[in-house]
Amino acid sequence: MSDPVAMPYVIAWDVGGAHLKAVLLNADGMALAVRQEYCPLWRGLHVLEQAIDLILQDLHAPIHVVTMTGELADIFPNRQMGVVSIAQTVHRKLTAFSPKASVQYFSANYDLVYLEDVRQHSTEIASMNWLASVQFVACHIPEAIFVDIGSTTTDIAWIHEGRPIVRGFNDAQRMQYDELVYTGVVRTPLMALAQKILFQGRMVNVAAEHFATTADVYTLSGELQQSANVAETADGADKREAACARRIARMIGWDAEDAPFASWMELAYAFKRSQLNQVKQAIAGQLDVFPTKQDCYIVGAGVGEFLVKVLAKELGCRYVSVDDLVRAESEDVRNMAKVCFPAYALGNLFTSSQVFR
Repeated sequence: MSDPVAMPYVIAWDVGGAHLKAVLLNADGMALAVRQEYCPLWRGLHVLEQAIDLILQDLHAPIHVVTMTGELADIFPNRQMGVVSIAQTVHRKLTAFSPKASVQYFSANYDLVYLEDVRQHSTEIASMNWLASVQFVACHIPEAIFVDIGSTTTDIAWIHEGRPIVRGFNDAQRMQYDELVYTGVVRTPLMALAQKILFQGRMVNVAAEHFATTADVYTLSGELQQSANVAETADGADKREAACARRIARMIGWDAEDAPFASWMELAYAFKRSQLNQVKQAIAGQLDVFPTKQDCYIVGAGVGEFLVKVLAKELGCRYVSVDDLVRAESEDVRNMAKVCFPAYALGNLFTSSQVFR
């Protein structure tokens, strides 16, 4: 790798199934700008092309490093085809914008590979954004539980003696071992959180319908940054509190007018409690496998970091936000880098040469 002092700016990309995230860093690993675009890949690769174009209007660099999870989108027949198709699309768009651009893809061996080697290493590239995050945190905190609650999923990983200690590397294994929990604070349908929920002092049934999402819950609770809530709502309507209340009411067969607004706030907090319990159970279950030391921290990241802080307190662990690890030229950039943490982590590992061979 070239000397970081002489290295020009780099853009680190995280290609998800619903969002495209990009972080511009200088040679010292300082985040200069962060962009996130809604990118529903299930509609086709053209949405990825459009999202890249929007980001390139603001961010420019000759070097690009890429990680992804978007290969899981159901437009692809399998994960290998997804990885290859995304890599080809990203490479084509970035080199069309800048013909001399260098574009490399992050793999599980902590290597970066060029497009011609992507097919051969597709299983090591698929859904490895979490590993970039964990490796970056491990360089700074040697004993920790890393928890990244995003818009769609939650990543959980143990760090011991400065290196990741995980049982699963692909999605199937990580889901089996509760290292990947399919729950997030924006896109998760509320029907996935509970079959019954507490409402007005009694347990009621939850409709098995995509009437509302967790974005509605955390909009009502005031905990979701509106800048991070770029996904569509369940009904395609607006994201104001009244609309959120209307969608949440439908989850139990009511209309919003059937009860005071405070009742829908209480119902939102009940769904929040259910989601907290899901993630808490996943962490607690793994504590039996990876006993922690007294000086172990829980490190929180993602748009749902506010939940990680609550969980750390409930589990009796000391808490550290990735805010403390992110270097950015402004508070706004820092806040968005936290939301786009895998991209920031990948870019920082690249500029610091702490991992890549």
